[in-house]
This record gives sequence, C-alpha cells and structure tokens, in this order.
Amino acid sequence: MNRAREKPAAGSSIGLLGVTVHRVTWDDLKAAITEAVETDRHWIIAHHNLHSMYLYHHDAGMRSFYSRAELVHVDGMSLILLAKMLGRPLSRSHRLTWLDWIRPLLAEATRRRWRIFYLGSRPGIAERGAKILRREFPGLVLDTAHGYFDVRRDGAENRAVLETINRFRPNLLLVGMGMPRQEEWIAENAEQVRAHVIFSVGALMDYIAGAASTPPRWLGPLGLEWLFRLLSDPARLWKRYLVEPWFVFKL
Repeated sequence: MNRAREKPAAGSSIGLLGVTVHRVTWDDLKAAITEAVETDRHWIIAHHNLHSMYLYHHDAGMRSFYSRAELVHVDGMSLILLAKMLGRPLSRSHRLTWLDWIRPLLAEATRRRWRIFYLGSRPGIAERGAKILRREFPGLVLDTAHGYFDVRRDGAENRAVLETINRFRPNLLLVGMGMPRQEEWIAENAEQVRAHVIFSVGALMDYIAGAASTPPRWLGPLGLEWLFRLLSDPARLWKRYLVEPWFVFKL
C-alpha cells in the first residue's frame, strides 16, 4: 500500500481561526475516497467542528492528528457561520456531517465492494448497528470491534485490535471512540493499519444502533443540532456547548 503523502485532488484548503479545513462537498469527498482506494493510497480524512477546534488549541495530540490528515472537511454549522462572519469562502454545501453522508457512502461501498471496518462504541453496540446497516444495504461488507480496550500502543490489547483489523483487510476504517481518544489512537496507529482511508466518526454507530438519540436532520441546516444533543445529555455535554465555544474570542 502506497503510504506517500500525496494529497487528494478534491478540495482547496483555507485557514479558519487557526485550523485548516478543506472546501469539499459530498461529491468531492466521494471522489477523494474513491481516489484513495483505486490508487492504493493510505490517507486520513478528518473533520472539524467547534469542539474539535477547541481541542486542537488545547491538546498536542489533536494537533498531531490533524497534521497527519490528508483532508479535513467541515462538520458543524457553527464553523460555516463563523466562516461567513469572517469572510471566509465556506457555504452550507461544505458542511458534511456523518449522519448525513454515511448512507450515501455505504451505498457506494456496497456497489464497489469496498470492505469497511468500524472500531468503537461499547461492547455490543457496534455489532447491533452493523446488523441494521447490513439489512439496509444487502451485500455490504462490514465488520466491527468495540472501542473499550487498552489503547497503549505496545499493549497486548491494542496489538490484538490491529491484528483483527488487518486480518479483515478493510478499504475504509471508521474509528468511533470520541474526541480526542479516537484521533490520538489514529495518529499513533495509522502506520500499522492496512486501510486505504481512516476516518474519525465519533458516536456514529451509537446513533445508528439507537444507543444515542439522533438529532432530527432538519436541525442541521439551522445550526441547532447542538441544542438537541445538549438537551438529550446535559450532564455530559454542558461544558462542550455552553463553555468551550467562548474560546474563539481569544483567537
């Protein structure tokens, strides 16, 4: 597998409040994923929202992860709105959140016979979500492993996880262990993973499996998904949505 750092053809990069994002639509993202698989690349495709931007400015591990990513798309209407306020060239078409593009991606993966591995969620949740997706997309090649393991790079559990992933030979690896754990795991282990594209996907499979409440999709374009999530889990998310965003005024 070619591990050279050639960048995807799709998407021009722009700076936004100290981070770099790419101006990509779903068609651009699909083209980049296809390019990676068909040309035998080894790319990381990341995303930024307001929470990840906060972590980027406060966590060296997150900065290391983003420095390794070949493509960083926008996931979060708040960044689109901030970009408009700052005169940066981002529009609503550049906001790509996993809940909106996972099913188009799986349809494409089924058609092209791409192999997908999902790593993350609590024991039992990932496979529950996978069963739902396999029913929805007959022929989908998808396997899973839960994210509750010792992530120390040289630990026995981490080595076993890497062996399981590589034995499956995925084209796409989705890592859903929450920020910043998933990003730091990817940064530390990407060179050991034989996959064409590695993604960080957060709580994606929890939503698909019904283990977390899914925001109505019409809230996304209005920039109000954060409010739904906050009301669904205030004890865990109050700081993320009510305290962290103020850091942008210090940039």
